[in-house]
Amino acid sequence: MSSGWLSTELEAALLRALSHEWKHLNWSHFRERLGEPSFELLDITGDLARWRHDQRVIQVARRLVLEHSWGVVVEVLKHEMAHQYVHEVLGVLDETAHGPAFKDVCARLGIDAAAVGVPIAPPSDDEQRILDRVGKLLALAESPNEHEAQAAMAAAQKLLLKHNLEDRKRLHARGYAYRHVGAASSRHGEHEKILGTLLGKHFFVEAIWIPVYVAREGKRAKVLELIGSPANLEIAEYVHSYLLATAEALWRDHKNALRIASDRERRTFLAGVMSGFSAKLGREAQKNREQGLVWMKDGDLEQFFGKRHPKVRSFKYGGGPKSEAFVHGRSAGEKIVLHRGVTAGPVARGRLLPAKG
Repeated sequence: MSSGWLSTELEAALLRALSHEWKHLNWSHFRERLGEPSFELLDITGDLARWRHDQRVIQVARRLVLEHSWGVVVEVLKHEMAHQYVHEVLGVLDETAHGPAFKDVCARLGIDAAAVGVPIAPPSDDEQRILDRVGKLLALAESPNEHEAQAAMAAAQKLLLKHNLEDRKRLHARGYAYRHVGAASSRHGEHEKILGTLLGKHFFVEAIWIPVYVAREGKRAKVLELIGSPANLEIAEYVHSYLLATAEALWRDHKNALRIASDRERRTFLAGVMSGFSAKLGREAQKNREQGLVWMKDGDLEQFFGKRHPKVRSFKYGGGPKSEAFVHGRSAGEKIVLHRGVTAGPVARGRLLPAKG
């Protein structure tokens, strides 16, 4: 099978998925004011997708669904639905495709008027300086001296808190972005859910699990979406990757130490690791609060989040029973020191970690 090919069955399933996504967006963003169009998959090389008012069809490039994540597909679909809204609800037919009416709809509904997919805005110069300083502190956290390592990590946390407190007024003018992190899967473990929660609680981003469609496999899944400033997204994405890898390494060490043969308790142990690290972050946050450094929810970020996800139901996740494996994992998690590998030179622009050679 070539990279640009889907079977007839998968293409039919993909068209149904596009229709399903359209219906959800019509409900969540457009108050069900649109009439459902037809959908076509085409081998077009220019646009990623296009709304054809004369035929009432949304044409989607095969390369869009085969070469990009479902998150990008959804953003492009929103863009085409905004065109449909301008034509069929507002009745505006005498403006250019990206004229005032279209731009107004996109601004009100939080839709990317450029339709380039998921925006990955680079950090500003000020944010890059913060990333460089955080990177240096996390490099110091490599120290074999436990107290020095802990102090370096705590200093990085405090620096991020101060930066967000001081920079809050400038964030809205520069705007926010979003990223999908981790693998899209129909099943995510308790440790991944705890990890998503701690990122939202301690790293100045909003975190939400969203449904996606995997075109090549013809199945639905979920992925973690992070929303925030470019610098905060950079750090949160790094922490997400770092903690998943570290938790797996800790589980392997635990298995070897106790001569455990199976992975039956793996997920429970990993959940304990994330819970322990979250508790550690909570203690550092309390120390900062005692010094008068108190973070309040960013209203502009909440507004941006609300436009992206206007109909979200919140819930609390209690997790499963806390077995001995969970307790061992929690103890290991409380000892984690967040750090990055020591490399020569400053942090690469837009990356907290050095590029892989």
